[in-house]
Amino acid sequence: MKKLFTTLSNIWKIEELRVRILYTLLILLVYRIGSFIVLPGVDPRSLEGQAKEGLLGLLNMFAGGSFSRASIFALGVMPYISASIVIQLLGIAVPYFQKLQKEGESGRKKITQITRYLTIAITALQAIGYVKSQIGPEARLISDPLFSISAMAILTAGTMFVMWMGEKITDKGIGNGISLLIMVGIIAQLPYGISAEFISRNTGQGGLIAFFIEFVALFAVIMFTVLIIQGTRKIPVQYAKKIVGNKQYGGVRQYIPLKLNAAGVMPIIFAQAIMFIPSTIGQFFPSAQSSVLASFSDYTSVAYNLTFAILIILFTFFYTAITINPTQMSDDMKKNGGFIPGVKPGKSTSDYIDSVISKITLPGSIFLALIAILPSLAIILGVNSQFAHFFGGTSLLILVAVVLDTLQQIESYLLMRHYDGLMKTGRIKGRSDVSVASAGSAI
Repeated sequence: MKKLFTTLSNIWKIEELRVRILYTLLILLVYRIGSFIVLPGVDPRSLEGQAKEGLLGLLNMFAGGSFSRASIFALGVMPYISASIVIQLLGIAVPYFQKLQKEGESGRKKITQITRYLTIAITALQAIGYVKSQIGPEARLISDPLFSISAMAILTAGTMFVMWMGEKITDKGIGNGISLLIMVGIIAQLPYGISAEFISRNTGQGGLIAFFIEFVALFAVIMFTVLIIQGTRKIPVQYAKKIVGNKQYGGVRQYIPLKLNAAGVMPIIFAQAIMFIPSTIGQFFPSAQSSVLASFSDYTSVAYNLTFAILIILFTFFYTAITINPTQMSDDMKKNGGFIPGVKPGKSTSDYIDSVISKITLPGSIFLALIAILPSLAIILGVNSQFAHFFGGTSLLILVAVVLDTLQQIESYLLMRHYDGLMKTGRIKGRSDVSVASAGSAI
């Protein structure tokens, strides 16, 4: 406890860090207040009790409950994330975007500008679908077309404002702005999930003992998730010695840390998008629903979870392959006079790195698939659906990863001012603590 208070005191003594933390907290407070401001012309009482399940429930969690409340921030940062994913994929397939990625700071600014424009377009389309599908006539106090036009304009402006707040946290706060906004939205739903599970258990379904066991299981799952995110395979790299005058350069051994889960949460997001297709088809053709469509619409069914796990494994290999280029790593290593001991430079090096990536990606993808289906397994075992979301899936991965990144940012400020870090046993490693070998995890 004394170590904790000493660390907090050291954090408060660093003026720059103190200002950044207070600025971040202020922005997060504005975001949470905005999530409770209902769209003009909507009766909030008619929206009470509308539970969101499946993908809509996940979107509502990411938005901190704004989605179900018809808030001005109802769409949250998801349109921006969608735009970022599209631009990232275009950077792999389209030569123009590949050129921009190689132009350094100027190219990055152009990509950011294009991403913002694409975010506006995606937000406008999602706003149309949100107004038409989520806000029924009974909840509207203003008649169309005035309501639809005003709601779509406000939703688009709300998402752009949220994106601006995320960028401000990144620039003037403690970093990871967009990720922090998502994390705060997820944490905001945790009290509701805990209270719902407590009420459910306290009414006779297992009692408080089962409630305590669930918390122990949740702690074990969080520790397991930390191991998956932190797990790396270090490849030693030896650099040749260079003597210039009386000074020696190089000759040191470094390591390329290849992450066990280099794809982050992207495989789960892609797989969830595909698994949402059967239920979408069922909504358009309710009379044509078969037992197959029904089983794939039930996210607790065996068919759904088995298919979901297989898709995650496949997408993990795919996303890792397009984000990590062993050939480029081998060429960069050769240009800098580096080599892997016992492996010839050039093609042999790239083949060796590729084989290591393949070997660590398989267990990483299996563990990721297991984490993704844990919420469904928790629901089958009797856990309340609101609380079960925190037993795994995208929400837990984002929570753990963002917390590690934030702690790493704070620790870097402490170490730069010659204070002790946050831990006695070693440095905290977040997702940003990667080498050129890893493209990092996108959110």
